Amino acid sequence: MKIILIDRVHHSFTESFTKWGWEVIEAYEWSENDLLNNIEFADGIIIRSRIKLNQNVLSKGINLKFIGRPGSGLENIDVEFCQLNNIKVFRSPEGNRDAVGEHIMGMLLMLLNNLKRADLQVRAGIWEREANRGIELKGKTVGIIGYGYMGSSFAEKLAGFGVEVIAYDKYKTAFSSSIVKEVSLEKLQSQSDVISLHTPLNEETIGMINREFFEKCAKPIILINSARGKSVILKDLLSAINKGIVMGACLDVLEIETSSFEKIDLINQQVMEELLTKEEVLFSPHIAGWSSEAKEKMAQVIIKKIERFLIE
Repeated sequence: MKIILIDRVHHSFTESFTKWGWEVIEAYEWSENDLLNNIEFADGIIIRSRIKLNQNVLSKGINLKFIGRPGSGLENIDVEFCQLNNIKVFRSPEGNRDAVGEHIMGMLLMLLNNLKRADLQVRAGIWEREANRGIELKGKTVGIIGYGYMGSSFAEKLAGFGVEVIAYDKYKTAFSSSIVKEVSLEKLQSQSDVISLHTPLNEETIGMINREFFEKCAKPIILINSARGKSVILKDLLSAINKGIVMGACLDVLEIETSSFEKIDLINQQVMEELLTKEEVLFSPHIAGWSSEAKEKMAQVIIKKIERFLIE
């Protein structure tokens, strides 16, 4: 078995595959053309997001048996082609769900308590208490859109904060429990003080958080996006902030990210430039779910799935 590692991933992949007697090819510097010229020899691929595995690439993988993608999103892999050609695709949202939940929990608390501004002020010798009076999370209603691994993790983290957690999932029903109540999207928009997005990227979710969505919210909200950047239209978010419809935002992902998630394009991005001036908006560089523990856990999840598929 020959396995190509497209991206730098946890060392346990190489250790496990080597232990099984497989050949591991570290292709961290390969271009798409390099992959096209060598994929016919591969039995498996481990990839994150650096190169798109589209039909053009995958059609050359005549011996390809599986693709492992540490993480949750599969938008850079032609899953339909894989299904039609018996190529198994593995992902590992189980491995970074807790990291995502903790990260956005931290962002939300940081925003509500003005911690970014307060820290910068104290470092500058400013001791301002009244202007940094925070807002308690207790008693608020938190709406979760998409109740899979990430959405349910966030709900679990919220359980001790005395909030009401409601959730909407287009593809999942009957998930109400002691920590969450299933509702319609309309009810979520009418009741939520905080709305957190946990959906995959596809044709239905691109641009789903837009002007129309914000106008249907019954009260000022805090928006959290740790899912995919293209699901939130930044110009509409900025407009909603300026109108007071959105009182704050926690953005770990951005509409202007490249498909590899490694860069953002700030050229001619006037909307982004204005968002960067807003104290009520917090940013992080697509690192929810990027903890040291999650890197190893995601690898172990994929390794176990491959082992069950090919070895046991």
